Amino acid sequence: HDWPRIDPCYAYRHRKHDESDTDYGSRAARTLEKAIEDYGADRISAFIAETVVGATLGAVPPTTNYMQEIRDICDRHEILLILDEVMAGCGRTGTYFAFEQDAIRPDIVTVAKGLGGGYQPIGAAVAVDAIHDSIVERFGSFYHGHTYIGHATACAAALAVARVVYQDDLLDNVNRVGKLLRAELARAFAEHPNVGDIRGRGLFIGIELVEDRETKAPADAALAPRIKEKAMAEGLIIYPGGGTADGRSGAHVLLAPPFIYESQHVDELVTKLTAVLGDITDGY
Repeated sequence: HDWPRIDPCYAYRHRKHDESDTDYGSRAARTLEKAIEDYGADRISAFIAETVVGATLGAVPPTTNYMQEIRDICDRHEILLILDEVMAGCGRTGTYFAFEQDAIRPDIVTVAKGLGGGYQPIGAAVAVDAIHDSIVERFGSFYHGHTYIGHATACAAALAVARVVYQDDLLDNVNRVGKLLRAELARAFAEHPNVGDIRGRGLFIGIELVEDRETKAPADAALAPRIKEKAMAEGLIIYPGGGTADGRSGAHVLLAPPFIYESQHVDELVTKLTAVLGDITDGY
């Protein structure tokens, strides 16, 4: 685990007070350039990142210019761009691939979870032609796989899910209801002393919890499992996470409702979450 890493594009924590989102995005992207220069482009084959950071940070999207600058850096140094969309892909953010909203195309993207809609376990790595063709040219075939590759039932489930997503215009619903949910969450927690940031795309939304809104002092990571327990008691399933701020401190909750969500479901979610966060942070 000694390969080089850079900080995520995480504006809530890393953007300076006098810095615009665009300026911050450029500064964050330049850390990749610096890492490549330090280690040597001939020693780095790819840059790997989540398009929208999921479980570790809580649905953190990049700034509008970040991914485009990352793509340019990778191209300039002949380094592959590999995006992990296991959580954010397959419609969760309002476009089938989350990177579509960043106006780029990676060399390889990984997908799973939403690919099969939970009906069957399935994952995939999608590559551009140049990747496939170079492997075939060198080895004669694109030889890859594992024990259950091409599982007929899993592939049929994934195909059926994709058809429903497009035939029923579920991506439009993800965008429409996602905007409504973000707005209702912002309204409900506008004055909450421990809600620091509400972010995400589509129906992939994170709420970062803090000890103090003004200073952004991170919440105790132990808060996350307590919130999950309280939420389950209210009949609300959430995805809690700890170590948000620096890998040790900080807490967040992830919300990822079904693509068929409607406005009444948003009301129910916000009402239950308000009860959960009001109770869990009393005397914090």
